[in-house]
Amino acid sequence: MIELNDFYNDGFGWICRQCERESIEQGNSPEQKQSRLMREGEAESKQPKLSSLALAKWADVAQRTLTCPRCGITELADKL
Repeated sequence: MIELNDFYNDGFGWICRQCERESIEQGNSPEQKQSRLMREGEAESKQPKLSSLALAKWADVAQRTLTCPRCGITELADKL
């Protein structure tokens, strides 16, 4: 597994460490609320909420650079 400074992979996707920390500090921790099944089933509202607002996405087509859409931080994930 690749070890990055600003992101970590939880098995579901890459998570921004900084945004996750801020989310937990603001009390939006998933551990405090109902299960993910109850929150994320079929989206009945027009604005569904994801389990993690800190989920990163690829910044380039080659999938070498990760970026957080929330805070904008980027990091090279291809450490060859």
